[in-house]
Amino acid sequence: MLTLANLHTVLDTDDGLVRAVDAVSLSIERGETFALVGESGCGKSMTALSILRLLPDNGRVSAGSIDLDGVDITQLPEARMRDVRGRRISIIFQEPATSLNPVLRVGDQIIEVIERHTGLRGAAARARALSWLQRVGIPEPARRIDAYPFEMSGGQKQRVMIAIALAAEPDVVIADEPTTALDVTIQKQILDLLRELQREQGMALLLITHDLGIVAEMAHRVALMYAGQIVEVAERAAFFRAPRHPYAQLLFGALPDAGRRGQRLAAIAGSVPPLDRPFAGCRFVERCPRALDVCAGTAPDLLAVSDGAASAAHTVRCLLYRDADPVALAAAEPEVDAVAADAPAGSDDARPLLELRDYRVWFPLRSGLLKRVMGHVKAVDGVSLKLAPGRTLALVGESGCGKTTLGKSLLQLLRGTAQVQGEALLDGKRLDTLTGGELLAARRRAQIIFQDPFASLNPRLRVAEILEEGLAALRPEIGADGRRQRVRALIERVGLRPETLQRFPHEFSGGQRQRIAIARALAVEPSLIVCDEPTSALDVSVQAQILNLLRELQAELGVSYLFITHNLAVVEYLAHDIAVMQAGRIVEAGPAQQVLQTPAADYTRTLLAAIPRVGVGTR
Repeated sequence: MLTLANLHTVLDTDDGLVRAVDAVSLSIERGETFALVGESGCGKSMTALSILRLLPDNGRVSAGSIDLDGVDITQLPEARMRDVRGRRISIIFQEPATSLNPVLRVGDQIIEVIERHTGLRGAAARARALSWLQRVGIPEPARRIDAYPFEMSGGQKQRVMIAIALAAEPDVVIADEPTTALDVTIQKQILDLLRELQREQGMALLLITHDLGIVAEMAHRVALMYAGQIVEVAERAAFFRAPRHPYAQLLFGALPDAGRRGQRLAAIAGSVPPLDRPFAGCRFVERCPRALDVCAGTAPDLLAVSDGAASAAHTVRCLLYRDADPVALAAAEPEVDAVAADAPAGSDDARPLLELRDYRVWFPLRSGLLKRVMGHVKAVDGVSLKLAPGRTLALVGESGCGKTTLGKSLLQLLRGTAQVQGEALLDGKRLDTLTGGELLAARRRAQIIFQDPFASLNPRLRVAEILEEGLAALRPEIGADGRRQRVRALIERVGLRPETLQRFPHEFSGGQRQRIAIARALAVEPSLIVCDEPTSALDVSVQAQILNLLRELQAELGVSYLFITHNLAVVEYLAHDIAVMQAGRIVEAGPAQQVLQTPAADYTRTLLAAIPRVGVGTR
C-alpha cells in the first residue's frame, strides 16, 4: 500500500543543512500496523510529514520516492496532493490542542473533511460527522458536535482528531503518538477503536510512538529509528523476543516495572546527535556500550540476521553482526549501570512529613448578573492520606479525578480560587494558616514539578535565570557565585549540557524542558516534591534518566515524593505506597505491592487491566 524508498528529507537552517530523514526505506501492507519507534529527535514525525508533504517552509524531500499504491506522490503537483491528504492518507497529530482549529466547532472540522473528499453535503455530511463522533466514543455526540475544542478534555480532543482522520475512510492512517499523556483507560479505548476500524476498513496504520507497551499490543512489524536512520526492522514477535541493535537492547533495559525495583534503569548516556553534521561511522557510537574501534569510522549497512525462529526478515544496522554469530550477539546483553540498592524507605509508622485530614477542594459555580454561587464542583471531596519522610506515595487515577487539584491546593497554589476545608499539614503545621515568612519557608521545603513544563517555564527568561530565580527568593543566604555554581551542577545532574543555561525554553524539546523543570524544583533542596505527571511525555530513555535521578536524590537527601501519575509501570518501579483516586475520593490505598498484586477495588482492577504490557502478545 505504501513504500518509502531511500527517502531523504533535509531542512535549511541558519546553522547549515539538517538531514532529518536519511535514506529511510520501509513498506506497509494493506491492513497492517507498522510501528515506527525511537527517541525524540530521531526523525519519526519528520518521516510522517514527508509522506504527507506537510514539511515546514525550510524543509524538502531531496531524494527518494514515496509510492502510494503505484503512484509516486513526491511527483504530484500540490493541487493533486490535496486530494491525497485526508482521502488516501490521513494523520492523527500528536497534540490535538494545537492541531484543532480553536475558532471552529469540532463538527464543522469533521464536516470539512467529509465534504472535501466525499459526495456528501449539508445535512448528510453533518449526519456522517455525528456518526463518527459516536463511533469514536464522544459522550452526547448530538450536543458535542457544536462544541469548540476548548470545551473538551484532552482525551475527547484526541478522539475528535481520530474522527477527522478517519472521516473520509482513507487507505493509510499515520498515528503520531496518538495516546501520549492519556489515561490508561482512555488509551485502551482509543487503541481498541483503531484496531476495530482497521479491521472494518482494511486500512494500513503507521503507528509512531515511543511506548513499547503499545507497540507490543498493536504492531505487526516494528522499525526502530535513530538519528534519521532505520537501525532495525523486524516482526513484532522477533523484535520483542530478541532485539538486535544495542540501542534496542538499552531501550528494553530502560523500561520500569516491579521486577526492576532496587535497580538502576538502563538510562542511555547522552542524547541523539545533531543532524547538521556529516557522520563518518555509526551514529550511535558515542552512546553504545558495545562499540568497536571500527564503528567510529565505518558506516554500517542494514544486515539481514536470523535466529532460525523469525518468520520474516530481521535486519539491523550494526557492524557487530557483520562477521559474528547473530544468536550469540543477541544473547549478550549490553552493560548497564551497576545495580543500586533501594533507597532506605522511611518507616510508614514515623511521624508523617505530609498529612491530609478530610481534605476538600470545591470550586464555586457562579451564575447570573450578580455572580451568585449556585453550586460547587467537588474536585477533591474528603481525602485523607499520609506521606512519611523518605517515601514515595503514588496518587493514581484518570484525568479529572482531582489528582492535580489536590497537589496544587496542598501547596497553597489555589488560594482565592477554591474553597478548601479540612487540614493539610507539613511537619505538623497547617499549610492553609501560613502567611509571609512562614509560607515562604514552607515553600522552600515543598516544591512541585508541573505536568506541562512549557506552560510553567517563563518564556522570557533564560534557563540560568529560571533556576536562579527560585534560589534567590527561597535561599537568600546563597550568594550570586554560589547560585551560579549550584545551577551549573543542577543542569548537568539532570542530563543537560552547561551551554543550555543561556538558551530560552522554546529552544528545547518537551523532554528537555521537563528536565529543566525538575532542576528548578530541586534547586532549593526541598523535603517534599509533588511530581505531577513528570514523565508522561518523555521518551523511554529520558524517563529512565529522570527515574534514576529521583531515586538517587531520595537515597541521598531523604526527599519524599507525592507522585501523581497514570503510568502504573512507573508506579510499580518507584512507589512505596499507592492511593487510587476516583471522582475526588480515595477508593483504595496501601503498600504498593499489596495494591498492585491484590487490588480490592473494582476501579483499581480496571486500571491495571488497561496497561499495555511489553511482551509477545497475540492478535
